[in-house]
Amino acid sequence: MRTPKLKMQDAKELASGYQGWFRWVEIGSITSFWALMAVMVWRVWPHAGTSPWLVFSAVLVGFILADFTSGFVHWLADTWGRTDMPVIGKALLRPFREHHVDQKAMTHHDYIETNGANCMISVPWAIGAASMPYDRASTWYHWCLFGSIAIASMIFFVMMTNQIHKWAHMDDCPRVVTWLQKCHLILPPAHHQIHHTPPFNSYYSITTGWLNWLFLKIKFYPTLERIVTAVTGAIPRQDDIGIDAAIAIAPAPVEVVPAEEHPAVHRT
Repeated sequence: MRTPKLKMQDAKELASGYQGWFRWVEIGSITSFWALMAVMVWRVWPHAGTSPWLVFSAVLVGFILADFTSGFVHWLADTWGRTDMPVIGKALLRPFREHHVDQKAMTHHDYIETNGANCMISVPWAIGAASMPYDRASTWYHWCLFGSIAIASMIFFVMMTNQIHKWAHMDDCPRVVTWLQKCHLILPPAHHQIHHTPPFNSYYSITTGWLNWLFLKIKFYPTLERIVTAVTGAIPRQDDIGIDAAIAIAPAPVEVVPAEEHPAVHRT
């Protein structure tokens, strides 16, 4: 069965949704995030010499968790919700819809617009990581140290995800970035283009992309979509690619009813 033509939103209209007030939120989030990261480095530094392998393993765990987190959040933002939802629609979902229509749009965003939203999401986690006690006399010392470093590592790479994603779409990158891409230590452009094959329903992880192949094979996201549809009746990706295409590729059977009667259809 041929998938109906995708009904994408207008790129210019989506781009115009970037709100001036949200930019101030992004600036505050970036400032807070980097201040908290400085606190984490200051706190962890004295322990790095005595527990180097613990620190290294915690950073690696955080690195992998960041790839999972980037994919899970990307899947949520691509798949559910509408751009006209209050606050979250324009601030968080709109850039994902815009990106499918115009892949190069994000390459023109400045540092604040590229990274502000991720910093905002990461700040509460950074506060938690920076607040964990490092009491060498406690039996929980190594667990607290490992946990706080793993969280800090995860949110640092989550924060870097949009920048890494942006590099994957740029025609010219710094040499060190190109080298990291070739080594697949960060998201390679060719790997990421699999996600940009319509209908944009696979390879969501955009920090390194290491988990994409595994999650595709075990049908991780289609399984989640079946569960969400069964519980809520919502149709995945309907706001992104249009109701007809969304129903045609939905992993769970969707009852096809007239558009004006369908409770999940976005009405304008």
